[in-house]
Amino acid sequence: MISRRNIRVKVMQLLYVIESSKESENIKNPVQQLENNFKKTSDLFVYIIYFLGEVAKYAEQDARIKANKHITTIDDLNVSTKIAGNNVLWQILELPAIQLAIKSLNPATFIDSELVRKLYLQIVNTPEYKTYVAEQSRDIRNEKSILLFILNECILPNEDFETHVEDVFPNWQDDGEMIMQFVAEMIQKPAASHFPELLGEEKWKFAKDLLLTAIDKKEVTFNIIKPKLNNWDMDRIALLDMIIMRLGVCEFLFFETIPVKVTINEYIDIAKEYSTPQSGQFVNGILDAIHKDLANEGKIEKVAYKPGN
Repeated sequence: MISRRNIRVKVMQLLYVIESSKESENIKNPVQQLENNFKKTSDLFVYIIYFLGEVAKYAEQDARIKANKHITTIDDLNVSTKIAGNNVLWQILELPAIQLAIKSLNPATFIDSELVRKLYLQIVNTPEYKTYVAEQSRDIRNEKSILLFILNECILPNEDFETHVEDVFPNWQDDGEMIMQFVAEMIQKPAASHFPELLGEEKWKFAKDLLLTAIDKKEVTFNIIKPKLNNWDMDRIALLDMIIMRLGVCEFLFFETIPVKVTINEYIDIAKEYSTPQSGQFVNGILDAIHKDLANEGKIEKVAYKPGN
């Protein structure tokens, strides 16, 4: 499932676009745009699975190419295609939800076939791959292990792959680590995959409510934040920092199941990663001061979290 941190980042980014970019004129329905952004996360997930499948299936193409050489060697005629028939991989690729998603995305139109070939040729020369193909049986643990090795040790660290996937999916930097973890989990337990619920109803409600609250309560939250900025030049405060603090205040006041400490820590980390070098400390100080005031005034009411709240 997509994390709440990832949700907060996407809401923050959309608010930033709405308030700072000419592109905001094209965002007539922020909720729909947010949903589209989450769809890109789902598309990235599908693409990584598809790409992994294409690398594995290239073994069959490699075998055909070498068998059709004008002069062949014994090695040319004995290329192993075992990886192309990996049981775990096909269990994943044949999931109805995956097949439907691949059909909708049509990743064949933008995959880098030359990169697939190069990665495959790199993989077949590794000791791990040679050990895998030397084993005649299809032990389920080995089937999973080789896929995880290809994914984590060959594909992910490859600079050309990173460049390629960033070109196709601008959200790679935000979503890549999480998506690779999802794919690894699917390899470990393909039958228990939750692909159709990457976001889920509860997480989507949180995302939508956070976005709409930040928009609807912009003036309210600004009036709470502004008195804490007396010693700061408003023109020098980064817009992203203001948006981050607005989101934090929204969670203080209108999201009763989210602990204050969680809210503050999350937005400190987001500020450190996405804003200026000083933003983490700045956001921490302002949100902490606001929290103390609101708590003293009895305006923060939190309840124990229960699924479905």
